[in-house]
Amino acid sequence: MIVFDIPLRVPFRGVRRRQGILFQGEAGWAEWSPFREYADEEAAAWLRAAVAVAREGHPAPLRGRVAVNGIIPAIAPGEVAGRVLESGCRTLKVKVAAPGQSLDDDVARVAAARAALPEGAIRVDANGAWPVDEAETAIRELAQFGLEYVEQPCASVEELAALHRRLDSLVAIAADESIRRAADPMRVRRLAAADVVVLKTQPIGGAQACLGLADRLGLPVVVSSAVETSVGLEAGLRLAAALPELPFACGLETGRLLSRDVTAQPLLPVGGDLEVRSIVVGSGALSACRADAATERWWLDRLHRVAAIAGVGMP
Repeated sequence: MIVFDIPLRVPFRGVRRRQGILFQGEAGWAEWSPFREYADEEAAAWLRAAVAVAREGHPAPLRGRVAVNGIIPAIAPGEVAGRVLESGCRTLKVKVAAPGQSLDDDVARVAAARAALPEGAIRVDANGAWPVDEAETAIRELAQFGLEYVEQPCASVEELAALHRRLDSLVAIAADESIRRAADPMRVRRLAAADVVVLKTQPIGGAQACLGLADRLGLPVVVSSAVETSVGLEAGLRLAAALPELPFACGLETGRLLSRDVTAQPLLPVGGDLEVRSIVVGSGALSACRADAATERWWLDRLHRVAAIAGVGMP
C-alpha cells in the first residue's frame, strides 16, 4: 500500500495535486482517490470500487482498443492548438464555465479547438455551472462550432430536463454529476434529462455497478476518468472495453495532466486510441510519487474511517 501525491501539469477544476492510495490485492493493483473535499460517505463508493479491482480484477474485454477524447482545460485560446496536437485525439472535450471566466472566454477556447481540429468531434463540459437561462444562451452560441454534446450544463436533473426541452435537439446533453453523485441516477432517464450518460468507475462503485447501471439506463455511455494514475485509468479503460456498445470516444486521456505516474509505461493514447492492457506498477515510479508523512497519515486515517462505512474491511 502506498499513498501517492502527484502535481498536475495544469490546474484542472481547481485541483493542483492528485492524491490517493494504491494497494495491491490478489487480483492486482487498485486505486482509491476520492477528492479531498468529498465526505466519507461519498468516498465509500470509491473504496468499494477499488477493493473490487484488487480482489476480483476487471471484467472481460469485448474490444482491444478504446477511442478517447483529448482534454482541453480552461486554458487560454493560444494554448489550445498545442494541447490538441499533444493529445493526438480525433475528439476533444473542452472545459467551459470555469470560475472567473466569461462566455466570451468559452467561445474563444472552443473556436480555437475547432480551428485546431476542423474535422473532429468537439464536446464541452460545464460541470453543472450554468443556470438554465444561461446554459441555453451559452449553448446556442457555442453550437456554431458543431458540438457533439454538452456535458452537465446545469447542476440538477430538473434543470437538465428543462434545458433539454428548450434546446429541442439542437445539441445533445450528457449527464455526469447527475449520475455519479445522485441518490437515484435513474431520474435522468425518467425525466428525459439527457441523451448520453457519463460513467466513472470509482464514484459509482466499480465496473459491475457501472455495467448494471448502463443496462438499466439504456442510454449511450461515455466512460470518463477522475484524473487518476494509470492504475485508476486502467479500471475505466477496462469498463469501456467491456460495454456491449461504445458509440462515443471516452474521457480517458487524463494521464497527460499528471506530471508523473506510478508506471514506466503510462496509459497514454496513440492515434486517439488507448490499448487495453495491464499496468505494471514500478517501484522506482512509486517512490517518486510517494506522499510526505503528513499527507500519508491523513489518507490512512481517512481509509480507516471510510472502510468502516463501506463495509469492505481494510484492503
